[in-house]
Amino acid sequence: MIVYWQLFYEFFQIGLFAIGGGMATIPFLEHLSETTGWYSAAFISDMIAISESTPGPIGINMATYVGYNVGGLPGGIIATLGEIIPSIIIVVLVSKSLEKFSGNHFVEDAFFGLRPAVTALIMVAGLTVMQSSFLHLESLNQLAHLASYVDWGKLVFFVLVFYCIKKFHKHPVFYIAVSAVIGIVFQF
Repeated sequence: MIVYWQLFYEFFQIGLFAIGGGMATIPFLEHLSETTGWYSAAFISDMIAISESTPGPIGINMATYVGYNVGGLPGGIIATLGEIIPSIIIVVLVSKSLEKFSGNHFVEDAFFGLRPAVTALIMVAGLTVMQSSFLHLESLNQLAHLASYVDWGKLVFFVLVFYCIKKFHKHPVFYIAVSAVIGIVFQF
């Protein structure tokens, strides 16, 4: 029973403070991994892949996935509720006072400050995913000998997929499906 309360509390905090969408939740999920031991850092990459491959917002998918792995079906439901309830509360409060604050310079200044912070959170998340995908590093402190830790096959594959996305403009599902098949065939 305590694990359910902890799931709700942890994901309530993530839902409350991860401003900027699902990718902004990744630093919070890393911290949760370190403090609870519910999953490994490598597990985060798997969660991102699964969350990006399934319908729905990535943050909610990740909450459901972690909750289910920690506490079964009830854990998945409780973690998901913990993730979405702060947004519901905030949207209700903001919608009731939107007109009142629409031209408020404090609100505009707050959003001006939030944009770079959210960008930094997403960038850290991207770097963490790149580290776990392409590099065999325990920490970013090992960057001095970076070349010996790079998984060159995965890096080349990333560049190839990136090029194809920019060049051919196919639907993202196409690239996800093709990448999954290539990963299975070549066992990346």
